Amino acid sequence: MTIRATNQADVIPLRPLPTAADPAPQDLPREPLWRDLVGEVLRRERRAQGRTLKDVSEASRISMAYLSEVERGRKEASSEVLAAAAQALGLSLADVLALAGERLVSLTAARTRTRSRSLGTTGGHRPVRTTGPAGPMGGVLLAA
Repeated sequence: MTIRATNQADVIPLRPLPTAADPAPQDLPREPLWRDLVGEVLRRERRAQGRTLKDVSEASRISMAYLSEVERGRKEASSEVLAAAAQALGLSLADVLALAGERLVSLTAARTRTRSRSLGTTGGHRPVRTTGPAGPMGGVLLAA
């Protein structure tokens, strides 16, 4: 086998290619990004406490500009930055991540419902499939 043949492995997409029956991507809500969700949580909690960006920035020792970028989902903050922002808001890092996770679950469920209605299916889930020489135990698990 040549090097070229070795490098031409079969590629299995994690998300199936769209078909004519699939709705156009612009018809579906966009898949949420983690940084957007975390930023929403931080901003919502800060506003609920009636605190300013400057106040939380000073308490967390994060620059106001950077904290603003994190809240708007423009920056992917490190765990240290998120922990400092959470602590400044009287929360733990686990609290912030749990709230973001809850939001992700609700948005994903809404996205799945929208997709299943547009596809005319129930549940909106594609089957999980396995591939590889040893079947389910030795192959690669792929889910769409």
